Amino acid sequence: MPKPTPLSGFPELLPAQRVVEREVIATLSRVFELHGFANIETRVVEPLDVLAKGGEIDKEIYVLQRLQAGPDQTAADATLGMHFDLTVPFSRYVLENSGHLEFPFRRFQVQPAWRGERPQEGRYRQFTQADIDIVGRDELGFHHDVEVVRVMVEALGALPLPPLTFCVNNRKLIQGFYRGLGIEDVTTAIRVIDKLDKLPAEVVAAQLVEQAGATEEQAQRCLELATIRVADTSFVERVRALGVTDELLETGLAELAAVVEGCADVVSDRVSVEVDLRIARGLDYYTGTVLEIFMAGYERLKSVGGGGRYDALASDGRTTYPGVGVSFGVSRTLLPLMADGVLAGSRPVPSAVLVALTDEESRPAAQRVATALRARGVACEVAPTPAKFGKQIRFAERRGIPYVWFSRRDPDGGEPDAAGALTHEVKDIRSGEQVAADPATWTPPPRTCERGS
Repeated sequence: MPKPTPLSGFPELLPAQRVVEREVIATLSRVFELHGFANIETRVVEPLDVLAKGGEIDKEIYVLQRLQAGPDQTAADATLGMHFDLTVPFSRYVLENSGHLEFPFRRFQVQPAWRGERPQEGRYRQFTQADIDIVGRDELGFHHDVEVVRVMVEALGALPLPPLTFCVNNRKLIQGFYRGLGIEDVTTAIRVIDKLDKLPAEVVAAQLVEQAGATEEQAQRCLELATIRVADTSFVERVRALGVTDELLETGLAELAAVVEGCADVVSDRVSVEVDLRIARGLDYYTGTVLEIFMAGYERLKSVGGGGRYDALASDGRTTYPGVGVSFGVSRTLLPLMADGVLAGSRPVPSAVLVALTDEESRPAAQRVATALRARGVACEVAPTPAKFGKQIRFAERRGIPYVWFSRRDPDGGEPDAAGALTHEVKDIRSGEQVAADPATWTPPPRTCERGS
């Protein structure tokens, strides 16, 4: 069989990298559960008309299609696509299971998604996301907007990542501002202004005129609003100083100020929250709070997470399920950091200990040591062959196992199988330290995800 050709955009992690990903997911999950978020998984596919209704994403959807359609092929089978995020399938999940859920429903979800775009650093065709959402029935208090931002700030603050900034805005604020300016096509104006991180300001201004029907003066006012970025509530007076009045604008200002004030006690030197009135989020379903997350030193990735408030994403015609959520790009963030050596696992394999063999006859005794360690949750393995101890140590080094366990028969310890018949020592092959140990009590440091040098 010839050597396979890698598929770009579908990353496969080596064991040491998988350690990092699993530890990050475990840490996020622990924090989410501490705040009462229940874990769910949704199916891989959704109807195409559901996937394509959320914004400018339809050209990137992977379609599910059987290679040879049989007589049992249905029309529904031919119109299925793989989900490109976790929010759209979650909204469908809420509608289908509303009778079994208690509202407000708090969920977290960590799953792969698929998007048919050009692969590049931080953007993959298959990637893992971690989402939290709170959904209500017919109404959802605004305080939940503050809560989900706080929870994600706390969760990401528990990870050994470079400094992160939550850039927050409010769609009511920008909609009210545009409406107060007299721009008729507010939805298009929001989509255009969302391109400011990709296009020069003069190009965005021209598109506001051409596509949203704004005058050149109105376009410039929109750009003035988008340049406001502060880490406190001083943005309120700066926006009012622009001279635009609108009731919806005032509501947005109040809500955005509440998010900033509500997160003041959870921010740190690792995770900060700032008002950035450039943030708009291109998907149509956002109605209030919106945010994007950026990582220091990796601005080239653009945002590594985002989310916001959606008041009508899920509805069955009788009941509406408003919600608010935040998504973190696990793959988008971790893969570049691991490639640069910024993040690494403390060891690439689960095993913390290699139990050495003096000869083949000592294997049963080594297995008993390993069993005793495993019974206390210490991952270990027995050496494959009774080679010289130096070779067994080098084998542990190649495997990434930090400790080697040596058992020796004590001539004064009684019968060979008796509890006191063996003496035990464990060697940290990284430092060279070797100490006496008891399989019934010895515990190694846990395997972790940590910052590199």
